[in-house]
Amino acid sequence: MTVKITPNGTRGFKAPRGFRPLARLHARIYKLVGGRGHGNMVVLTTLGSRSGLERSSTVASFPEGDGTRLVVASMGGEARHPSWYVNLAKNPDHVFLQVGGERFRVRPTSLHGAERATAWKRITSEASNFAEYQTKTDREIPVVRLTRDSAK
Repeated sequence: MTVKITPNGTRGFKAPRGFRPLARLHARIYKLVGGRGHGNMVVLTTLGSRSGLERSSTVASFPEGDGTRLVVASMGGEARHPSWYVNLAKNPDHVFLQVGGERFRVRPTSLHGAERATAWKRITSEASNFAEYQTKTDREIPVVRLTRDSAK
């Protein structure tokens, strides 16, 4: 299974004006310093669903024991999904992750049901801000597993 776009919500947090340029700058800084000082943050690069251009975003990630990582499409609890989530759903064969100084291709998969519930419990216990984001919106915040693609 790949990524299935779930419905947007009807209410949620509204990102302040200027948020997108700041987010792009953060991704550039991460790449320049090779991730040093960025904790659990990684750079997720997708292919724009409308533009066809590569787009990079910094996102929190939660490593799993088998080398995969979980990412959360929270957007701070906005009613709509972040662009990167839509991009990876529409172009799942063009998704890259940069962890520290290493960049590699990944395969995204949406988590659903009990698997998502278990992952969500872990994520919110490690980063309580995600539980807060869920209270701001009526959409179910997607959790995506990124698995390193062995094919180059």
